[in-house]
Amino acid sequence: MLQLPQNPDVAIVGATGAVGREMLAILEQRAFPISKLRLFASPRSVGTRIPFRGESIACEALEHGMPSGVDLVLFSAGKGISKEWAPKFRAAGALVVDNSSAFRADPACPLVVPEVNPHALAAIDLPAIIANPNCSTIIALVAVTPLHRAIGLERMVAATYQAASGAGAAAMAELESQAHAFANGTPMDTTIFGRQYLFNVFSHNSSVGPDGYNEEERKLLTETRRMWESDAVRISATCVRVPTLRAHAEALHLEFARATSEDEVRALLAKAPGVQVVDDRAGNKFPEPLAAAGGDDVLVGRIRMDHSVAGNRGVALFVCGDQIRKGAALNAIQIAECFMPAGAGPKGGVHLTSRVGTAVGAAR
Repeated sequence: MLQLPQNPDVAIVGATGAVGREMLAILEQRAFPISKLRLFASPRSVGTRIPFRGESIACEALEHGMPSGVDLVLFSAGKGISKEWAPKFRAAGALVVDNSSAFRADPACPLVVPEVNPHALAAIDLPAIIANPNCSTIIALVAVTPLHRAIGLERMVAATYQAASGAGAAAMAELESQAHAFANGTPMDTTIFGRQYLFNVFSHNSSVGPDGYNEEERKLLTETRRMWESDAVRISATCVRVPTLRAHAEALHLEFARATSEDEVRALLAKAPGVQVVDDRAGNKFPEPLAAAGGDDVLVGRIRMDHSVAGNRGVALFVCGDQIRKGAALNAIQIAECFMPAGAGPKGGVHLTSRVGTAVGAAR
């Protein structure tokens, strides 16, 4: 597998959005080595300056920035922008990690969660486009994949409780504005979802197909099968929006090929990368969106046998993960880290000096 330079030139497309800004924060937190950073945004945000490592970087318009001389591009600007510009950056020699749905079904573009299928990157030659899966799929599979590998999952029934963050910064702002409007007794802005979001739960706002499943629900099926490289697993999902700002929650009912136990499931989850077990029955403490928000791990709890499945083959879980971080920005950066030379960046804990900032501290 070809690697990025020790100190790559990096670009973020969609830098002013919720995920784009989170990408910047994570790059700084993980001391990702960068030689030069370019930020691209919509025309209305051109000239907006964003702080990074002690500097202030102005956002550019893609139309005015030739996509040459960039080693790594992180996209979070929507499907249309990705379809138009990601191939241009790849043609100019860059590794592109795309956060939209534009390339998730493209067999030439790996669909990757590093904790789930890092082997999909082994045969990739740079330049390339790599797709980030859907946020709800990422959060579910970080928790379920170690169980699937050890016990063999045959069926998963998922119910997701998805935060405003999944619809972007504007949706988060609308939910906050509705809370203020309720407190002040004034009319609520319903521009984003066309309905009151505060104190409400409604079906996910993606399009519904002729079979009655919406796009978000279909992604859990198709993306899981692609990353697990198997069409055998049976999946049914119901995805809804809940009035939380950040971090998605999911209730997962799992049916395995053989008998298992709570002890086995707990032991597998306790050593799984990217998972934190939060399962205190006595204290009634389990995963919550507020606890998951701002964190990198997927929180897993409510671990119990599902007695509706015969032969001790059923397990129920409740999981929470930060959609903006692990469900989007963090996963993209973890993919990029897989292409960094040994000893560089977060994994090596090195000190670097960037042209866009001052000395970078040792990685966590």
